Amino acid sequence: MKGRGATWNPQNRFETLAYVRDEEAPPDDTSPGTVYLRDPTRTIIATNDSPDVGFEASINPYRGCEHGCIYCFARPFHEFLGFSAGLDFETKILVKEDAPALLREELSAKKWQPKVLVMSGVTDPYQPIERRLGITRGCLEVLAEFRNPVGIITKNHLITRDIDLLAELAAHKAVCVTISITTLDPALVRVMEPRTSTPELRLEAISRLAEAGVPVGVNVAPTIPGLTDHEMPSILAAAKEAGAKWAGIVVLRLPWAVAPLFEKWLEEHFPDRKDKVLNRIRDLRGGKLYDAQWGVRGRGTGIFAEQIRALFDVTCRRVGLNEERYELSTDAFRKPTAQAALF
Repeated sequence: MKGRGATWNPQNRFETLAYVRDEEAPPDDTSPGTVYLRDPTRTIIATNDSPDVGFEASINPYRGCEHGCIYCFARPFHEFLGFSAGLDFETKILVKEDAPALLREELSAKKWQPKVLVMSGVTDPYQPIERRLGITRGCLEVLAEFRNPVGIITKNHLITRDIDLLAELAAHKAVCVTISITTLDPALVRVMEPRTSTPELRLEAISRLAEAGVPVGVNVAPTIPGLTDHEMPSILAAAKEAGAKWAGIVVLRLPWAVAPLFEKWLEEHFPDRKDKVLNRIRDLRGGKLYDAQWGVRGRGTGIFAEQIRALFDVTCRRVGLNEERYELSTDAFRKPTAQAALF
């Protein structure tokens, strides 16, 4: 399906009813349109105690993601909403229209203690609909007003639209941006991450952010063994040349419905490499396609996992990434008063 990562809707693991397509029905290759639904949530800051994610609190302006990345670990979250992790995840997007107002309310509360917030902990805050709705920008305006530190993760060049706010936060050591780059092959991006920015535009985003004084790094995520892992040194070198200061890496994760979706995608687009890729993944996961164990979910185990990490570390040293640690600061945090707003 043009512009879509998944081509079907696997059954929601929480539902007892399943819709099974009639084998005699003619094939339907039409890509479904995207539907945007209002999310009535009354809180916007989510917290977690996971030892793997590296942050405590996050903001997610959208649930579901039109980028359509076939490997996205967030797909199963859509099943909690009664949808499928397949096409539903990238065509039924829940929109938190009140996110900026809710954020202002929570940051203004007496109990709020300034801490680093991450946008987004689950789905991309700069997916296509953000260009029209501007909810992420609205949240950044609030964060800039309060000078509350924020870390942003995205695959979309659209983040450059908000360089004015990001530069304002950067002046108080209150922002850092990480651009995720999975591959430098635009043809692979079109089928694997169909509605994301091209690799060229992601590198341009790094360059523009760096030129504006916004601290920026690159995330080689996910690294897909047997498909994209060989590109890691090239991605790191290109990101460094563009202006990245640090780098991270996450090995492919296939939780719940993501595994069958990814298997079917390989069969449709890379049948000659399907077995190689899946066997490499099993080598990293103790013979399984996924291991949810804390501490190893994002890197895997075994000799091959060690090789990937060693290559990453050596390349970072060679090109000059991760030479110093960048820490966000809460020192400039303030709660604007009604009197201050008059000026």
